Amino acid sequence: MKHLLAASLLTTTAAVASAQTLPPPAGVLSLSAEAVTEVPTDVVQLTLAAEQEGAEPSAISSALSARTQAVLAQAKRTSGVEAQSGGFTIHPSTDRNGRISTWRGRSEVILKSKDFAAVSKLAGELANQMQVQNVAFSLSREARQATEAKLAEQAVSAFRDKAQVSTKLFGYSGYTIREVSMNDSGGVVPPTPRMYAAKAMSADAGAPIPMEGGKAHVTVSVNGSVQMVK
Repeated sequence: MKHLLAASLLTTTAAVASAQTLPPPAGVLSLSAEAVTEVPTDVVQLTLAAEQEGAEPSAISSALSARTQAVLAQAKRTSGVEAQSGGFTIHPSTDRNGRISTWRGRSEVILKSKDFAAVSKLAGELANQMQVQNVAFSLSREARQATEAKLAEQAVSAFRDKAQVSTKLFGYSGYTIREVSMNDSGGVVPPTPRMYAAKAMSADAGAPIPMEGGKAHVTVSVNGSVQMVK
């Protein structure tokens, strides 16, 4: 039994040593290709906020809650606009002696829509209750997926073309794909500058909030390796 075990261990050790000394495969070429495009953003998100100061935190909480509910109710009656509550905070302010001098509260409502005109008008109508604090644009999942599907075809075609050209340059007649991976990225737009939000807050109550979406970069990349053949 000991002889059999020793023989098995020797065979395994020899196999591992042989595998470690095998030369790397010849004629393997690593490649990458990508397709990039810009797509107009089709979703806008507005953060509205109201602030209040007073001596009693309970009174501030009740007032802000009532205002938030009123804003949410009006927003949800607007077709094509999604509305949800955001942050809600109440905190004390202290004087130089560390004693509480007053209380301050803040409540937020987040509006999201593909209808820029509708949400712009709504934000203007709500300006006497809550003001625009931030505006952000993005690409919807449907638009991004449709864009990625088109870019995937372009990226794969570019990968194949590059593989074909490269194999000929190295003196080979063709290739077979060894491994390949596909990745996508983009669709997110950098946050809107604060000065834009300030401009929106200064608009007259009832007037639509000016807004204009930008473009999102979407990229699909293909990475892999091919086995060049004679």
